[in-house]
Amino acid sequence: MSVRDDIRAAQRNDPAARGAFEVWLTYSGLHAVWGYRLAHRLWRGGLPFLARVVSQGTRFLTGVEIHPGATIGRRLFIDHGMGVVIGETAVIGDDVLMYHGVTLGGKGNEVGQRHPRIGDRVVLGAGSTVLGGVTIGADSVVAAAAVVLKSAPPGSLLAGVPAKFRPRDGGGFGPATE
Repeated sequence: MSVRDDIRAAQRNDPAARGAFEVWLTYSGLHAVWGYRLAHRLWRGGLPFLARVVSQGTRFLTGVEIHPGATIGRRLFIDHGMGVVIGETAVIGDDVLMYHGVTLGGKGNEVGQRHPRIGDRVVLGAGSTVLGGVTIGADSVVAAAAVVLKSAPPGSLLAGVPAKFRPRDGGGFGPATE
């Protein structure tokens, strides 16, 4: 996982990105991901208290809260990241694009995989919420303000409250699956 890959992902996903130095210096979503990586190393190294201190410091500086126990793939880009929350057992694939206000949370006091699994190349729209141990398949799009409570297969478009899915290439909306 390289800083250069992260900067290129930001430039690829944000037409307002003017140059690598500007992205490196001013993109709080990237700063949050970099803070998470440090906290995650500490978490995995058996230093959970220090990991949480780093995580909360990063939250204070960026407005993005990523639990150090979460698993995040390569080139996650959080655009305008304020208000993003990613829970402890969340798993995020590679090349995910996430807008501000996204929550990947739990639904209560579940045990085990209590946060979502997000596939590769998924777009999570502004203010969307994905709750519980559900899976969002690769190449899916979660619309802004959608509330996802059930799993969806790869290539889905999820919209509504609660969200229903349909294939991204057309077709009607159907209930998400368990």
